[in-house]
Amino acid sequence: MATPATPEQPGAFVRRLPTGERLPLPADSVADWETFPFEGDLRVKPLRPPVLPEPARSGEDGPGACPTCRKPVTEALWADDHWRVDAVGTESRLPAVVMLQPRGHHDLSDLPAERAAELGPLLQRVERAVLGLDGVARVHVNRWGDGAAHLHFWFLALP
Repeated sequence: MATPATPEQPGAFVRRLPTGERLPLPADSVADWETFPFEGDLRVKPLRPPVLPEPARSGEDGPGACPTCRKPVTEALWADDHWRVDAVGTESRLPAVVMLQPRGHHDLSDLPAERAAELGPLLQRVERAVLGLDGVARVHVNRWGDGAAHLHFWFLALP
């Protein structure tokens, strides 16, 4: 029987990973797609050993320590009682990069049912707004949760 993971010890899957080595790109890599925007050789970084317990993300300690919760709603491009849309950076070479976030301090796993029911229509609404900008052909919608404990969806406008 495999030894289960604990906050201090990785599970069997992680223990058998080749820590310190570079993993190869898969044969059907996204780098081979015609639409992939980069050319040349890509190298995967060497696999780092796990850090256990998992390091805290920004805002993990609650709303008082969360940059999103502390950001004035007056800086938002759009907001209602429960959601906000913010511009992200000014140095992008894309036509627009915006982020949809709940105003309450939630991640996807603890998003209240009422907010979850609003999410699908809001994703569509923000995408349509970004598509309406001059020079935008498509919008990529992404969600990563590694850097912040506050739920956020990225909208990347592609020319």
